[in-house]
Amino acid sequence: MATARPIDDDDRAAVRRLHTEGKSRNQIARAIKRSPSTVSKIAAAFEPPLTFDRAAEVAVATEVRRADLAERRTRLALDLTGDAEKLRAQLWEPCTYGEFAGKDGNWQETHLDRPRFGDQRQIIAATGTAIQQSLRLAPAEGSEGAEQVKSMLGALGEALTRAAADEDDDGSADGG
Repeated sequence: MATARPIDDDDRAAVRRLHTEGKSRNQIARAIKRSPSTVSKIAAAFEPPLTFDRAAEVAVATEVRRADLAERRTRLALDLTGDAEKLRAQLWEPCTYGEFAGKDGNWQETHLDRPRFGDQRQIIAATGTAIQQSLRLAPAEGSEGAEQVKSMLGALGEALTRAAADEDDDGSADGG
């Protein structure tokens, strides 16, 4: 059984120097070819004792990571809001529907001044989802912001329902 090499002044000087350089206990142990527990014993023998407490560094790193994630969530929330705006704009844009029809499977297109009601309803649902996810990632300042969004979406849905009912009553529905 091999006996442990005694701690000498070179070990003590190396531990002090490497500790001053900001090296961790394990990094010092590897550098001087000693066990981490030996490095801890050497560090504890100094007056005042050298410590390897990294709680402050860990706290700073954790806070930096938290801030980075918050910034990424904010960017994603802004992107989702932009997506919601683009989706909402599609509600009233002219559109083209195409399909293969007839016995021969000929391609036919229909040009409409806006999407069919069912498609508008799907656009509204997608818009609502984008807004909802955006608000989860970056809540609006005060609760009135979220309530305004819900109110706007509700009013828009009601208007679409009324518009579809009016078209059905007139007999001018586009078949959607």
